[in-house]
Amino acid sequence: MKNLSNNFCNSLIFYIFRYQIYQRNQQKSTPAFALSIDDAIGKDNENRLIDLFVNSLLLSDFGCTFDFVENRRPAYLPSDLLKLFNYRYLNRMRFSRTLEKECSRNIELTCLLKGLVPDHNTIANFRKNNPKSIARVFRATVQLAIHFELIGGSLVAGDSTKLRAQKLREKQF
Repeated sequence: MKNLSNNFCNSLIFYIFRYQIYQRNQQKSTPAFALSIDDAIGKDNENRLIDLFVNSLLLSDFGCTFDFVENRRPAYLPSDLLKLFNYRYLNRMRFSRTLEKECSRNIELTCLLKGLVPDHNTIANFRKNNPKSIARVFRATVQLAIHFELIGGSLVAGDSTKLRAQKLREKQF
């Protein structure tokens, strides 16, 4: 009986010792990655501005269409696709296939679109079907930048870059 209680005490001491080592290791260890996607994005990131700006717009004033077909998958919200287009133009991404790839692997876009990954056809069709509303949103973006005196709009300068003129006024954004 004495031997049994002695073994029990030894095993209890062993487990207490192991638990103390475990607690010390837990206090020392830091996570390798951010615990949430929101923590991975900085507080001054441009995506937070894009999200705030597009959410503050009343999209019906800009003429964005929201098509919902009864027996198919639900369409993406125009606000999500406008966030994607603002990100696209800020980061100089020209092609919808490139943007589709970035939606699945870029943490900033994952946070901005809340995990949505639109197809390249969806991106291209939205641009094709809503050119006037996209242009109006970008004009509102420029007006906001002028209001906060981020741009003046009076001086255009080139740094010896060759610029190609656009002939058609309606093709410009």
